[in-house]
Amino acid sequence: MSHPQRLRDQSDFDQLPDNIPVSATIADTEEKRGFIYYFRFVIEVKTKGGSKYLIYRRYREFFNLHQTLEAKYSPGDSERPGPNTCVLPSLPGKIYIGNKQEIAESRIPELNTYMKRLLHLPAWLLHDETLRIFFYQTEEDSQQQPRALRRLRPPTRKVKAVEPPKMDLFSSPRAEAMFDFRGNSKAELNLKRGEVIFLLRRVNADWLEGTVNNQTGIFPESYVKIIKALPESDSEGNGGGHTYSCLRCYLLTPSGVETRDVCVQEDLSIQPSYKDLLSRMRNVFKVEDIALNYRDPEGDLVRIIDDEDVQMMIEEARRQKGKVKRPVNQFSWELHVTMASDLSVYNCEA
Repeated sequence: MSHPQRLRDQSDFDQLPDNIPVSATIADTEEKRGFIYYFRFVIEVKTKGGSKYLIYRRYREFFNLHQTLEAKYSPGDSERPGPNTCVLPSLPGKIYIGNKQEIAESRIPELNTYMKRLLHLPAWLLHDETLRIFFYQTEEDSQQQPRALRRLRPPTRKVKAVEPPKMDLFSSPRAEAMFDFRGNSKAELNLKRGEVIFLLRRVNADWLEGTVNNQTGIFPESYVKIIKALPESDSEGNGGGHTYSCLRCYLLTPSGVETRDVCVQEDLSIQPSYKDLLSRMRNVFKVEDIALNYRDPEGDLVRIIDDEDVQMMIEEARRQKGKVKRPVNQFSWELHVTMASDLSVYNCEA
């Protein structure tokens, strides 16, 4: 694929509306009893614009989605797809015998992989009505009360308690609990629907730290409605934690552009070393022979070869920050990952 084609694919993604889903992760399974007994998957969907919400889907709905997409877009010859066809990811098959909960739990890794690959197909397919309806949060979805969300919980660690500040009800960052939440440990807050939580800092992409009823702890963002967001300067928290930051990564290959949004707070410092950043990208994209790059103000790719280049990338991102509208603390940097041997994509090098 030529360089102009790579740029066009990236441009196609940039032009997608902000409400298009770009990633989805199964947060938990929930049992449903009624006329029939089954398990459904609680899925956290994140959109291109940075918003996120929960949807509830059965395996049967995954199967129906896949059947519809196959009928529309699967090429007759997988080796020679046409302009309106693409090779769809594989969906785990039906299982008719066994414990329903064990079957649902065993499907989680495969379904996560299926959704990840589905949402990284060509940008034009993300406009498909069937696909958008599947990932759309219906009124019924929005009225459901999530439970444990086990797979979104941050790693167990000691939370540094901070002295709750004197609250100004009209200016302090705060959120309202939309559902009851019972913490699993002393580090997690117990919330009741309607309570106002004063926000202290962001823990990671899915969890916040705050104070309510003279108690300080962490809680899932999915359980609350943000009334006033944390200012960017407060993301480090009064306790001196790391600033939460998200790195938007583009893997440029002959087959197209793959986009990932990577939270760098858990594994990397706010200014990672070149070695750590390279290792993280190899792990994210599962490719060893890669090079790291960023775009300069003229749009040229500049190769990163050491810690000094990483610092230059960060400084350039800060200079451009006021010119590009992004959600608070989201996508602070953009990193372009290429094959190490591919020099054709460069207009200039560091």
